[in-house]
Amino acid sequence: MPLDPAITDLAQLRDRPEVARLHAALPEVVRAARLDRGELTLWLDPASLREACSLLQSDPELRYDFLSDLTCVDWHPQEPRFEVVYHLLSLPRRRRVRLKVRLPGDGASVESLTSLWPAASFFEREVFDLFGVRFLGHPDLRRILMPDDWNGHPLRKDYPVEGYR
Repeated sequence: MPLDPAITDLAQLRDRPEVARLHAALPEVVRAARLDRGELTLWLDPASLREACSLLQSDPELRYDFLSDLTCVDWHPQEPRFEVVYHLLSLPRRRRVRLKVRLPGDGASVESLTSLWPAASFFEREVFDLFGVRFLGHPDLRRILMPDDWNGHPLRKDYPVEGYR
């Protein structure tokens, strides 16, 4: 059975409740969208990430009350280099959405979401430790996996395979 092609035209996805609510409240926040195999992915403006997530969490029609994962992808040598990926779940509605923000390689930072979802704390610390992305406003942004005196961020694609010497 062939799969339906992915929908990447933002105008075609405006009827999705997540896209419609975000567009109504923050018209420029959604930069791109993709619906593929029933999974919705939204690329958001990093400057408005926290505000968009707050809306997704508090809107009674959406209620994305659970941050199930937060990770990062290094697209080196492309710019923007980093893509921070958030997986949200609405337990009452049994729906998922994936949010992505693209960040430049130099000084990659985005606002912390620990005030919305306390579980973000450890995910953000892991991304900081392994990729070097800073989460502004994080209550305790320090290494979580590597020793405190470790040099560099080992999941960056330009990190030496055998480490720095």
